[in-house]
Amino acid sequence: QVQLVESGGGLVQAGGSLRLSCAASGLTFSSYAVGWFRQAPGKDREFVASISRSSSNTYYTDSVKGRFTISRDNAKNTVYLQMNSLKPEDTAVYYCAADHVLRTPVQRMRATSYDYWGQGTQVTVSS
Repeated sequence: QVQLVESGGGLVQAGGSLRLSCAASGLTFSSYAVGWFRQAPGKDREFVASISRSSSNTYYTDSVKGRFTISRDNAKNTVYLQMNSLKPEDTAVYYCAADHVLRTPVQRMRATSYDYWGQGTQVTVSS
């Protein structure tokens, strides 16, 4: 069965960095675009970043542009989210998700576009 497993979350001070990983199994990973979403307590799940199958296209929500970088290694079936200059407002559970359909950038930002989801990893940024 398909599994997406996030790791790398934790507690960090404002201004610090974390690198999240999303390890996939049970699917032809190179055929799937991958997105990162996050959900803070009491808030809706929001799009963070996405990367296309071949890494040719990446998209970011405005609040993380210039601070976060999404990348992937298809040989390792893994997607990464490098998060720098973290802020307290980045505190959330971070989820990765995979989607096999070609989509527009706007569609890529919608949680409903994704077929498979991981269980999430907590990121807490202290001030």
